[in-house]
Amino acid sequence: MALSNPFLLSPPIQALPLTPFTLHSLSTVVQNQAICNYSLTLSAKKKGFGFWSSSDLLFGSRVGSPSNVIGTRRTLRFGAIKASTDGETNTGVREKTVSVVLLAGGQGKRMGVNMPKQYLPLLGQPIALYSFYTFSRLLEVKEIVVVCDPSYEDIFEDTTQEICVDLKFALPGKERQDSVFNGLQEIDRSSELVCIHDSARPLVSSGDVKKVLKDGLLNGAAVLGVPVKATIKEANSELFVVKTLDRKTLWEMQTPQVIKPELLRKGFELVHSKGLEVTDDVSIVEYLNHPVYITVGSYTNIKVTTPDDLLLAERILNLNEGTSP
Repeated sequence: MALSNPFLLSPPIQALPLTPFTLHSLSTVVQNQAICNYSLTLSAKKKGFGFWSSSDLLFGSRVGSPSNVIGTRRTLRFGAIKASTDGETNTGVREKTVSVVLLAGGQGKRMGVNMPKQYLPLLGQPIALYSFYTFSRLLEVKEIVVVCDPSYEDIFEDTTQEICVDLKFALPGKERQDSVFNGLQEIDRSSELVCIHDSARPLVSSGDVKKVLKDGLLNGAAVLGVPVKATIKEANSELFVVKTLDRKTLWEMQTPQVIKPELLRKGFELVHSKGLEVTDDVSIVEYLNHPVYITVGSYTNIKVTTPDDLLLAERILNLNEGTSP
């Protein structure tokens, strides 16, 4: 039966029969957001959160409010929650087989502030931590490699008691492709997918991430994108219109961009040997003439690059909070 929710988490969580075996990578999902995954037995204690027993404790967190897990220690006594035992997820991507490369080394000059935009506060939390927490709660994710200046590593290190994935760091490069390459060198060699994300996109949903992970596994390379809404015209160097492009064929690319590691490595070999420059990650694969699948994303997955973008992100988060029952 569906249980009522005294802590305003939505939707109601389904109670399942008690499982007598050891829990494996326990998780639940609230509005497509995985809460957290732990590997522990029914009688294990986890860092003061309480005891797991026949009336298991489930820790609730809303998107963008990970402090609800640790700061307030909200617990819901619902009885046992069924655990995954076969290593499969509903995406078809196996548990702990995805390495996330989180790009957090940009300077953010268009924001007009004296610190990188991805570390500016968004409703009290650094922008970069929103997507960081989203990835950390997915069953599929094994590790997050944060590409950032060492002076900002502590922002992510301070989360280690809250996350259930491995945390690594890599140095940013001169260009985006150099940062991606540096991150790629740090991933686990057994990973089946690399998921590259721009930390300046704080509002990516776990639902969209799961879709692009599934498509990346099936096709070798996939990218979140949305149909272009505006009319796009091609212009010459003197700013005269050359032609109007067919909007039905145009897509705006977002992140994450998901690529199989071996494919990405081959792409980098070609890019480096020919001295090519690319502006997004799947372009590296395109040079191999490998097809890239576009996974339909969400228009709310905005990139925060200007003060107006920051205000819009705050508005979206506030609206989402307001629609939660």
